[in-house]
Order: sequence, then structure tokens, then C-alpha cells
Amino acid sequence: MDTADKKLSILNEKVISCRLCPRLVAWREEILKNKPKRFSTESYWSKPVPGFGDPLAELLIVGLAPAAHGGNRTGRIFTGDRSGDFLFDALYRFGYSSSPKSVSRDDRLQLKNVYITASVRCVPPKNKPTPEEIVNCRQYLIEELSILKNLKVILTLGRIAFDNVLTTVKKVAETEGKHFAWKKLSFIHGIEHSLPDGKILIGSFHPSQQNTFTGKLTKSMFDSVFSRISSLLKSL
Repeated sequence: MDTADKKLSILNEKVISCRLCPRLVAWREEILKNKPKRFSTESYWSKPVPGFGDPLAELLIVGLAPAAHGGNRTGRIFTGDRSGDFLFDALYRFGYSSSPKSVSRDDRLQLKNVYITASVRCVPPKNKPTPEEIVNCRQYLIEELSILKNLKVILTLGRIAFDNVLTTVKKVAETEGKHFAWKKLSFIHGIEHSLPDGKILIGSFHPSQQNTFTGKLTKSMFDSVFSRISSLLKSL
């Protein structure tokens, strides 16, 4: 196991044991007591969900939080729900995933050149984490950014993830004694921004059912984002 693997394993164990947010701990345990009929016989993960992927990744994908009956059930982010189906179909077609479907932690799926994580590691009620909960989880994103040394592009899925990554990068820079003139960015699909450390931040609509079923995010729109990422990774 290389150094990045070891560091990610240690970090992920820390994530899994986290109980910093009482509201989220209570909610994930409440879900466990009230499983829907279609999953009534399944054993839910019901813990914080760690990131996963290639420790040598050049692309980092940051989502919002685990879904109640997706990542919170399976123990892997974007796994076992429609959002994950939409994302992994794209990852497979662009060569990042060994499979177009992410079903469970034991499905042998492998990621290449991409690491996936979330702004908040526990499922929040109504998919709406509080600002305090986002701050509590920020330490884990900071550690991931430190461990993943090869990152060139960060893809954020949704406005909350986009804003959180910007704030996180700013906080890290400030702790290192670096100060930059940060302009306020309004999130739109396809937005692209150069970060002070040379990485490129890209924003996409989140592949939630609300967005994909209504046509707010289409397959071609998502493909355009990944095509742009492919071009960036070749040129950076």
C-alpha cells in the first residue's frame, strides 16, 4: 500500500467514526428504523460515508452528501441510487470507471484517475445540511486535498459543493499565510475557475432526479463537462 493509500485509509476510518453533528447522527439512525419496503431486508451502512477512488487521481469530484437510500444504505457515495446511475454512466463512458453502475461496496468496481467525495459525509434531512454541518465536515475535505497530490481538476456537483470547495481552498491558503483577491462567483452549470494553486474548478448541476428527470441536467450537458475535463487534463 503506497503512502497516499495509507493516508486515505486512515482518514476514511476517521470519517466513518465521526459523530460531530448530533442532528445528522440522529437522522441516519432514524432512517435505519424506518427502511422503505423495497430495502426492508437490507443491512444499512448508516454511518458517515468516506470518499473512494484512485489515490493518484488527477480529477476530484465533490458532491453534496450521501442519499438516504443510496450512499447511506450502501456505504459508498453515489452508489445504489439514480444520481449515482447518472454519474457512473458518464464516468464509464469517459474511461474513469470499470462499470457504468455502482451497486455496492462489494461490486468490484474500480475507478481510474478520479476520486469521489462529498461536502457532508452523513445524509442530511431533506438533503439540506446546515452551514455548521458543512463546516464540521470541511476538515475531511482539507485532508483529502492534501493527500491527493496529483489533482488538476475539481468537479463540483451543485452550488453547495462549488461554494464549499471555494471556501475550503481559501481557508487552506489563509492557514499557509497566502492571501488572494477572491472575487464572488455566481454558480452556473459549466462555470470554470482557476484556483490560486493552479487547479481548475468546474461546476455542474447535481445529477439528482430532480435535475435529470426535468431536463435541467441532460446527458449531453454532463458529457460536455466531462469532455472539457478531458481536454484540461491533457493540457495541464
